[in-house]
Amino acid sequence: QARLVESGGGLVQTGGSLRLSCQASQRASTGGMGWFRRLPGKEREFVAATTWSGINRYYADSVKGRFTISRDNVKNTVSLQMNNLKPEDTAVYYCAILRDPYRRILDPGHNWGQGTQVTVSS
Repeated sequence: QARLVESGGGLVQTGGSLRLSCQASQRASTGGMGWFRRLPGKEREFVAATTWSGINRYYADSVKGRFTISRDNVKNTVSLQMNNLKPEDTAVYYCAILRDPYRRILDPGHNWGQGTQVTVSS
């Protein structure tokens, strides 16, 4: 089972940028990886996903055009470049192992990491 460690979160002003990273202890034998987030007082929601090939990438409508997901198969990492951040992006961001990136289905063996906090001020 891969261990996931998220990093890169912080405090940024509206319109700023952050780059999140997720380090996996080993490559998961699944369809790909993704990012989810938990807004204050709400359950986790989908943000972005990518296949291991990097050819197919998917985004939630709320972040499309602003966020970019990428992966490095050699280093076993997945990143999320976040541009033009808004206060509504404030959340704890989590990396995820996906059985099906297109349908946003978690791998049965996936375990959430501790996440990384992103705070966008106005």
